[in-house]
Amino acid sequence: MCAIVGIYGNDNAARLASLALFAMQHRGQEATGISSSFEGKIYTKKDRGLVSEVFDDKALSYLKGNMAIGHNRYSTAGGDSILDAQPVYAKYKLGEISIVHNGNLINKNQVRNELINNGAIFQTGMDTENLIHLIAKNSKDRLRDRIVEALEKTIGAYCFIIQSRNKQFVIRDRYGIRPLSLGKLKSGGYIVASETCAFELVDAEFIRDIRPGEMLIFSDKTDELESIQLFEPEFRPCAFEYVYFARPDSVIDGKNVYTTRENMGRTLAKNDKDNGIKVDMVVPVPDSGVPAALGYSNESGIDFKYGIIRNHYVGRTFIEPTQEMRSMKVKMKLSPMRSLIAGKSLLVIDDSIVRGTTSKRIVRMLKEAGAKEVHFRVASPEIKYPCFYGIDTPSKEELISSRMTKDEVCKYIEADTLEYLSIDDLKNSIGAGTNYALESFDGDYFVRK
Repeated sequence: MCAIVGIYGNDNAARLASLALFAMQHRGQEATGISSSFEGKIYTKKDRGLVSEVFDDKALSYLKGNMAIGHNRYSTAGGDSILDAQPVYAKYKLGEISIVHNGNLINKNQVRNELINNGAIFQTGMDTENLIHLIAKNSKDRLRDRIVEALEKTIGAYCFIIQSRNKQFVIRDRYGIRPLSLGKLKSGGYIVASETCAFELVDAEFIRDIRPGEMLIFSDKTDELESIQLFEPEFRPCAFEYVYFARPDSVIDGKNVYTTRENMGRTLAKNDKDNGIKVDMVVPVPDSGVPAALGYSNESGIDFKYGIIRNHYVGRTFIEPTQEMRSMKVKMKLSPMRSLIAGKSLLVIDDSIVRGTTSKRIVRMLKEAGAKEVHFRVASPEIKYPCFYGIDTPSKEELISSRMTKDEVCKYIEADTLEYLSIDDLKNSIGAGTNYALESFDGDYFVRK
């Protein structure tokens, strides 16, 4: 669930790219990088850490030119080596090239093994590097033709931005699983970014979403954007973007994320209407549980209270790479409001339960702080299946709902009651009429191999 950005036709391209990455820091905190292009040469700066740590004035002054691409890393393939940070850069017959990628390629091992058997030498563990080799080994005279043929061998969820010395190529897979939007910079030029929240910070106007199966080409040889429909679209946007990953102020494929999360909370409240449970307050697990908790409160008439306070200097726990790091960050990140919750019955709302350990710590923390009861509500369905399209749930054994019933999960997390949204509830909350990617919930791995 990485963040990618492309800036074209603006003399402050790298600085604008860094601002966009800063706005999308929630999508990846392990590493960040930017490649710019100036006078036929590509300049790259990437490192572990946050955007604000990596891109100071010295780094940005090095990244010259009026075009740049950038990336925030959240690892689903590869390791934690700096070599696995993006952009991925290479020299080849036609010159220099740099690539950023959001998603996951499900045929990566097959393609990699074929490339290695044909003499390719890989420098990273990332699936993104496959595309570099496929492009470099192609004999076509134009980069666009090499890209097209490389994509014909590339299967999975992907948004790519490919930068040469004077062009940018923007591609979204035929299913549109990962989000990608196009905007016009008021200071001149264009921006492409994973989320529209980046547009506000760089003062850009939203134009449209990149279409599933589309390739956009930015070039100084024409004033108009060139659009090529590479694949027949079969639109299946990822529902988990609305549940957790996207920032609430982003608009993903025409739907405001905040509104969809508020709808999820309203639906939870409607489902609870006749269950006979009496609670004193609705408490969100901050921050991603807040819109759903507000929706629940508005629908039910039960007071919304910040019974849990978040330390905003600690990052997101789900996207930490190890369980030990996730557990430590829960304790560092969340604190109970003892004076508010002592002796009270709480209805706690979180966006999802993945492994169950975070939910257990939250429930235990609240009860140790004096809560009389903790009724847990989840603004998504049970996550029973691993996702191979860009979410870090690679094994079924890690998912608590794949090995426990709802009642068993309730007992494990030590809640008094537990309820989820159904899959239909989720689809209706986001917006009926779209065939969403729901593989984490229903096990439908629809991407064709």
